[in-house]
Amino acid sequence: MKLYVIFFYFIYFFHHVKANVINDDFIKTKGIHFMLNESPFYANGFNAYWLMLIGSDPSQRHKVSSVLQDAASHGLTVGRTWAFSDAGYSPLQFSPGFYNENMFQGLDYAIHEAGKNGIKLILSLVNNYNDFGGKNQYVNWAKSQGQPLTSDDDFYTNSVVKGYFKNHIKAVVTRNNSISGIAYKDDPTIMAWELMNEPRCSSDLSGSTVQSWISEMASYTKSIDSNHLVEAGLEGFYGNSDTQKNPNFQVGTDFIANNQIPEIDFATVHSYPDQWLTGQDDEAQLNFLTNWLKVHIEDSQTILKKPIIFAEFGKTTKGPGFTPQQRDIIFNTVYSSIFSSAKGGGAAAGGLFWHILAEGMDSFKDGYEIILSESSSVSDIIIEQSKRLNKIRKMYARLKNIEKWKKARKLKD
Repeated sequence: MKLYVIFFYFIYFFHHVKANVINDDFIKTKGIHFMLNESPFYANGFNAYWLMLIGSDPSQRHKVSSVLQDAASHGLTVGRTWAFSDAGYSPLQFSPGFYNENMFQGLDYAIHEAGKNGIKLILSLVNNYNDFGGKNQYVNWAKSQGQPLTSDDDFYTNSVVKGYFKNHIKAVVTRNNSISGIAYKDDPTIMAWELMNEPRCSSDLSGSTVQSWISEMASYTKSIDSNHLVEAGLEGFYGNSDTQKNPNFQVGTDFIANNQIPEIDFATVHSYPDQWLTGQDDEAQLNFLTNWLKVHIEDSQTILKKPIIFAEFGKTTKGPGFTPQQRDIIFNTVYSSIFSSAKGGGAAAGGLFWHILAEGMDSFKDGYEIILSESSSVSDIIIEQSKRLNKIRKMYARLKNIEKWKKARKLKD
């Protein structure tokens, strides 16, 4: 009889683990891990900045559905996309506080389709660059209202500009999805808010200007949304005290200080040695990448004590002498570093390659694109990484439920 009871509890908790995988919840952090349904969560994923834009066109939105379905079939669990498009072509925000409902419905559709496919989304709220408007557009809006601004970096310090941006944060975070009826702030499909895509500040290389801005905007975001994680959108460049860890330049951010802000829940890093070290050969770039991964994982684990995601990486097909094998090596290097950390209980929680496209999106190709159905070798590498991280997640989930089983047995006895 005792063996039967033990067997019953084992079956119950085994199925409970499976149910927890399916049941949706908000991603949280616990120390250096992401947590979902009380078990560590790992983010093998992708970038698809275009989801809102394509989703806004009913004749094209099937591409959003197909790419998310394809991503899910490859075991991908997290996507990163833009929740901004400021003035210009097909804007989300025509001018401060005035929004394009059609574009918002495109974002609604992307979030809804991601949820249907079990994919969490990181939504970025503004661009550092002029593409899709960016901080330059916010500064121009303020200048048109008489603000005496002279630099795009005034985005970080001018009170009028900061007010515009806070209003945008609120408009997005409190948006009610026109398809699901769920407010974004209450939707567990959204994993995190990203304050800016690749913040940079050339007027203050120390990182202190960006530090103040991140602290203010992260606090504001948390004040209106207590459900979701917040991250800064950093590339991983270090400040004055650790410049030797950078390529041979700084961008006005400080990986350590900026991520130590209490309202920042996890660290991000981008990795483009083919852009940052253009005068060096593949071996030198690979050596840099290997060390870049290593130092950021170590610093996240020992100093920040927060999870880390490698939120952009890739290899351009437009480089001299490109071969698919070169890209495969980059993917394997990033994935191996993440897996090695994750299997040891470390801080590395996943990687998001730049970037995924559906078939027939030639105008979006930038050299880094991955079309899963057309990129067999790298697609196999992506699937294998998904399987490896999923095994770790299942291991932790079963250990957690064995603990529950033991507690239940004690109560039974």
